[in-house]
Amino acid sequence: MLDTPDAVMAALRENDARPYGRTRTVTAEELVDAAEQFEDTGIRSMALLELMEAYEYDGERSKSPVVFARILKLWDTDPDGFGEWARRQVLWRFKWVADALKDTPDVPLAAIRRWHTELRDRYRTAGHDLQPYYAQRYHLAVQTGLDVQDAYELWAARPRSELSDCHACETRARARHFIAAGDDARALEVIAPVLDGRSGCEQEPYLSQATALLAQLRRGRLDEARSGHLSGYRYARGKASMLNAVGLHIEFCALSGNEPRGLELLAENRDLFAVTGEPAARLGFLTGVEVLLALLARAGHGGLAVSGPAGTTWTVDSLLAHVRTEADALAARFDARNGTGAVGAERRARLAVEPLLAEPLALGVRAVAAPGLSDAPAVAPAPRRTVEPEPEDFTALVLRARELEVLGHPDADRLWKRVAERAGAADFVHPRSAELGGPERLRAELAEQRAHEALQRDAYAEGKAGLLAAAELFEQAGLAGSALMCRARTLIADLDDESDGGESTRNESTRNESVGHESDGGSGRSADADADADTGHSGRRADWAALDAALARAEELRAGGELTDDDYLIVLQTRAYAAHHDLVETLPEPADEVAERFEAVVGAYRRTAVELGSERRAATSRQYTADAAARKGLLAEAEAELREVLAQLDAAELPWHTPRVLGLLGQVLLQSREPGQAVEVFHRALAEAVRWGDDSYPYAPTYMMLGHGCLQVGDLGGAVRALSEAAARYDRKGAEAVEEATRVRMQLADVLRDTGRAADAVAVLESVLLDASAARLDVRMLAQARLDLARGLSELEEHRDAAEEYLRLADLVAGWEDQETHTMVACEATLALARAERPDAAEAALARAREAHGKAPQVDQLASTLRELARMTMREKGAEGLAAALALLAEADAVGEAAEQGGEEYNSWYLRGGSHYERARSLAVAGRYEEALAEAERAVPEYEAGGERAESPRAESVRLAALIEGSDLGRTEAAVDRLTAGIARCEAAGLSEAAEVLVELRERFAGE
Repeated sequence: MLDTPDAVMAALRENDARPYGRTRTVTAEELVDAAEQFEDTGIRSMALLELMEAYEYDGERSKSPVVFARILKLWDTDPDGFGEWARRQVLWRFKWVADALKDTPDVPLAAIRRWHTELRDRYRTAGHDLQPYYAQRYHLAVQTGLDVQDAYELWAARPRSELSDCHACETRARARHFIAAGDDARALEVIAPVLDGRSGCEQEPYLSQATALLAQLRRGRLDEARSGHLSGYRYARGKASMLNAVGLHIEFCALSGNEPRGLELLAENRDLFAVTGEPAARLGFLTGVEVLLALLARAGHGGLAVSGPAGTTWTVDSLLAHVRTEADALAARFDARNGTGAVGAERRARLAVEPLLAEPLALGVRAVAAPGLSDAPAVAPAPRRTVEPEPEDFTALVLRARELEVLGHPDADRLWKRVAERAGAADFVHPRSAELGGPERLRAELAEQRAHEALQRDAYAEGKAGLLAAAELFEQAGLAGSALMCRARTLIADLDDESDGGESTRNESTRNESVGHESDGGSGRSADADADADTGHSGRRADWAALDAALARAEELRAGGELTDDDYLIVLQTRAYAAHHDLVETLPEPADEVAERFEAVVGAYRRTAVELGSERRAATSRQYTADAAARKGLLAEAEAELREVLAQLDAAELPWHTPRVLGLLGQVLLQSREPGQAVEVFHRALAEAVRWGDDSYPYAPTYMMLGHGCLQVGDLGGAVRALSEAAARYDRKGAEAVEEATRVRMQLADVLRDTGRAADAVAVLESVLLDASAARLDVRMLAQARLDLARGLSELEEHRDAAEEYLRLADLVAGWEDQETHTMVACEATLALARAERPDAAEAALARAREAHGKAPQVDQLASTLRELARMTMREKGAEGLAAALALLAEADAVGEAAEQGGEEYNSWYLRGGSHYERARSLAVAGRYEEALAEAERAVPEYEAGGERAESPRAESVRLAALIEGSDLGRTEAAVDRLTAGIARCEAAGLSEAAEVLVELRERFAGE
């Protein structure tokens, strides 16, 4: 019941603790009505100020002036009824009203200027500097476009005052001034203190991150742009008060080549279309959305379904028309009010910007709103080399395509596609040419190419069927040798979809995405360390009876002149590939028969390739040998072989075959603990693959291993870039690569967290778990991702969300046979719930942890959880919480004692020392200093039992004992002696920072 002033004040405090949003706003409106029943200016003013704040941060800023008018009426009537905080807020919120009036086009310009005068006079009367007044004049000048530079100088030249906007917000405004002037470098220099965390406020650095995005893209500061988008958007998502910032993030996605991500943001923020209480912010949001939609429409995606205002089904074209109409009208209203064209001109300038990057910027997050867009970027990448010219004559076109195919040249595919287009035309007439052959042969060749394309996208059943169809067509054309070649390729087409020993048969038979044992990225942490193991084995074995029959038939046809040299080599390569596959399947201890067959088959392939002058095929055979050596751990041998292959390809002028050799060499170097060389080689491999347009190259795993190499050489920025690109490449593969993409993103999140970018890491993990594809993940991988996310949220102090993740995770692992994971998760959930101020749920989680511990003990973790709960109890309740804290510590001791009796392994010195230390802290908080000192002293010898690794907690116990002794008990001389001994021990142990802490405390006591 809100029938007393105290009840209303309590309700106001409770509402103030709620997050901004509709619930808080509606409650604030109700509390204003409740406060009106009392003739108490203090209560009424507080209720009105709370309502104004709710409007300010819930996208209803245009309502603020009416509320503030009521506040001013109270102020002018009874200023003494306002408390100290409320008096300052009245003056502060003059600026809020100025912004609200400026950003509402229905308010006349004269009324805004009158308000500026009112603000100036009130500030002057109250004895405050007028810097905030000049700031408001500048903001209005920016919107009208009149005398902007003069207004900026009048504001920026004045020193900040007590009522100036916060330093971070003013910094952002200054940066925007330079961005508008085209000086991105100066803008980024100005805004740096906000972006790097030196300055902040309620909505900073998030607004500044959105502001800086395009400037960072234009200046090539892509890592900063990626990070600013990940953490900045995560905060802005769904918030009405961040409406304009959301629009900037959508615009960034469009202009950085991340249209699918932009559509995902549009879907996540669909409710923001209903926010109409901040017209200027709405215009910014709509313009950002229009940038994305217009780009998609120009790229031919006008019919794509997208999310828009509720109640209607939208396509790109229909939503674009809707948004454009409203935004144009809104900009026109501002310009009509202002008497200038500045707002419309700024909007048109934003819409005229073309995508800023030739290639999409890999963001690291998963985006599946429109997966097809990833294959159809709005802007084609710049040409990387001079491509093979396309002959006008059809016969010449086909002959050149055949020549390039024999060479394995990447332009062969492009020429064959053009052949198919021209042959499929309604008016096509097959030329009469002996070199070209009849139409039956051409149909067979095109069928073979279609099969090739299917196998490239891992559609194995379709590819095999296509090869068999091509074989039949070749038979009908009288080309028995080509028919045999196609049938031979079907024998290995789906043999191994996880690994490849080198160049695949005509680049279509295998994925070639991993060779040898890849690095795990050095993460070393998991809910289940074995869950992510990937052997790369398929379990299949080659059909050697069929392969031998194919070879026998090849020999017959070759003897009769019916098999070309290249088709014969392809038959031999199918055997080499099959032998390599079988060898890999049986490593590390292959049967003698398998090993001998590999040597014989690959050797025969190599000798024949050399005899027939095919440098390409000879190089391929050596790749098989090098890969086998690497998998056996013969790394030096593998490296030498691969370097000789590179020299061979260089001498033969076949540079388009080097990317795969370089990729394999990079893996060998990574395994050989030569990460610096590996990074260089991976870069070369990727550059050459891009240069030659090799679409079948395994970009995703190469980028992943490049990330691992960067990690090992300490290039964390390079690791983030490479892993982000790897994740994006895996996404393009669709459903079959979901786990690979997730594994890479988990590694990326580790790197981001290790570099202090916890918010970025959380954004990456959220993109994994919020996506529908998460349901297809291996349950242990899903658990690890959820554990990483929960820990990341805890690090960000988003304890409620962390607790929810822990509870989901606890349910997920509850039925696992290895209950140690359940115990760990329940312990961490307990602390997250306690920090989220959900004591009942925390107690339930603790009970769950105790139960799981009974089945699968985690002694150290449960004891650590109990100690942390004791500390939190004392922090929240002070002396009143002592009994509860001591009970928790006693339970921690009991956990250790039970473990000792049961013969379980645990860190006894850490558990006992930690209990004594925490008990000392608790007793000191309760004012029981003698007992506290005794407990701190007991902690020291317990830690000494831990040896060198325990020196740091031992030093902390010495510090606590000295602090109690000197500060609380007044025995400074004894405290100094204790600290002197502790300092000497820290210096001997190499703990310089701990020694410095003790020295500072000793100096303090020595001076007393």
